[in-house]
Amino acid sequence: MGGKVYVVGIGPGGEEQLTPQARRAMERADVLCGYTVYIDLVRPLFPDKETYTTPMTRERERCRWAMETARAGRTVAMLCSGDAGVYGMAGPVAQLAPEFPEVELEMVPGITAALSGGAVLGAPLMHDFCVISLSDLLTPWEKIENRLLCAARGDFSICLYNPSSKKRADYLRRACGILLREKGPETVCGWVRNIGREGQERRVLTLAELREETVDMFTTVFIGSSTTQALEGWMVTPRGYEAKA
Repeated sequence: MGGKVYVVGIGPGGEEQLTPQARRAMERADVLCGYTVYIDLVRPLFPDKETYTTPMTRERERCRWAMETARAGRTVAMLCSGDAGVYGMAGPVAQLAPEFPEVELEMVPGITAALSGGAVLGAPLMHDFCVISLSDLLTPWEKIENRLLCAARGDFSICLYNPSSKKRADYLRRACGILLREKGPETVCGWVRNIGREGQERRVLTLAELREETVDMFTTVFIGSSTTQALEGWMVTPRGYEAKA
């Protein structure tokens, strides 16, 4: 009889943003599996727990190891930052499920960066919004560009994941240039770095200013809609309660 794989969203990394359900899944697991950085974030909570790590770009290998280990009768917690179903491992693990019918699978939700970062800035996502990753490792840049343009034309608030890296240093600037075709330069924007971790930083600024910013992979970027406001340092997108009243 096979074991079980929990695919666990651990949130932004701080212990206080780890859900009780996620903590229980890790407590029940025989081994914690994940990208090295994610294992390091929870290691102080489970110092004696067995771990299995792989570096970035070895995601499929990690998922298969988890399923094979569970097929042998063990319980594995596959860790993902934020929510496991938002750019996490829930999809790749579920795609392997038909090969491992004896393995029980459970997805454990977590707080994704759009929500935890939005809370730091105020209320940037109060109305309809889109989440778009600027990483072109798995998605062609042409498709990302089209999605940015469509979101801007729809006047959505937009949350950008993976806005920059050493190999993609100018991607945020390029994205802002695309958005500026449809959005005004004074559009309210914001970014949060190291959400829920030591050294957390935030800034509210305009789209024109954002275009000149230098950010990294630990930063989540928010671009407002036409109604988003900067109020006493907060980024707020009204939902329309005033008009209804």
